[in-house]
Amino acid sequence: MIRARRIAAVLAAVLTVLSSAACGLDDPTVSSGADRPTTAATVPVGTSSAPAKSSASASAKPTTTKAKPKQDCPYPDSGFDCDLQRRFKAAEAYVAKRPGTVGIVVRDRQTGAVWRNEHADEHVWTASTIKLAMTVNLLLRDRDGDITLTAGDKGLIERMLHSSDDEAADSLWFKYAGSDHMAFNNAFPQYGMKSVLPQRGFTKFYPYWGFQKCTPEDLDGLINYVLGKLPSDLRGYIVPKMRAVAANQQWGVWGAGSAAQPGNKDGWSEEQGGWVMNSVGFVGPGERYTLAVMNSLKGEGGYDEGQATDTQVAALIFKGRF
Repeated sequence: MIRARRIAAVLAAVLTVLSSAACGLDDPTVSSGADRPTTAATVPVGTSSAPAKSSASASAKPTTTKAKPKQDCPYPDSGFDCDLQRRFKAAEAYVAKRPGTVGIVVRDRQTGAVWRNEHADEHVWTASTIKLAMTVNLLLRDRDGDITLTAGDKGLIERMLHSSDDEAADSLWFKYAGSDHMAFNNAFPQYGMKSVLPQRGFTKFYPYWGFQKCTPEDLDGLINYVLGKLPSDLRGYIVPKMRAVAANQQWGVWGAGSAAQPGNKDGWSEEQGGWVMNSVGFVGPGERYTLAVMNSLKGEGGYDEGQATDTQVAALIFKGRF
């Protein structure tokens, strides 16, 4: 009897549960777990509201785009491309460790951009670089009819440009300096040598080509006058000769390398205050770039050190560029 009652009670309980479940499914206010929204509003206070990550999203790595580093351009306002700017920087670092002081001016004749280092406005003995200015003056005066150059005079000019012959320069200077000896010096500023200074006390004949001072800026002005303002026939005479200088002048600007098609006029001498080694010229297609370098060694080195310095400056700035 007790067992029968127990069986009846169990059956009644089962029927009750089934009846409740059926009523719940018919009630529209009750939703199944699969239909429940998984928003923060359904999460009880005090529990995490973050949605569970899927296995795919958990394993996927975030993708990031790295910004390209900016090019290291040490002179961004110079007007030169980054390659040349870095070359200027290398040249500056090099000359800082070399004997004496070195003034440098580089010009892009196509864009007009100019770069100069901190010694570009310092006066240095010109040595034989002034022979290029003498050549310009003589050719212009002859063209204008102020003087008449003989075949011998023209031969002396060629010797000045080719091998920097001092005796040739002496002959031309004494012959064409004028009664007051100022014919050359009065004209030099017109050729870009605005601050050239003849030096007194070294010769009775004053001024004299061999004792003058100028700045790298002056030599920059001179070479750009030759390339940009000199009448084309005279320029056509000078430029090929600067490209065909003798072995004793194939340094300085020549360090740019044969691919740069360099042309230059060098000057060197042991002066009061020590050796000076100077070079001015052009490189590149159409003589696009000009370079002026003046190395005042100040007793810290001699011819060999100065020649090496000027040549390496040109190599650092231009070699491999063309």
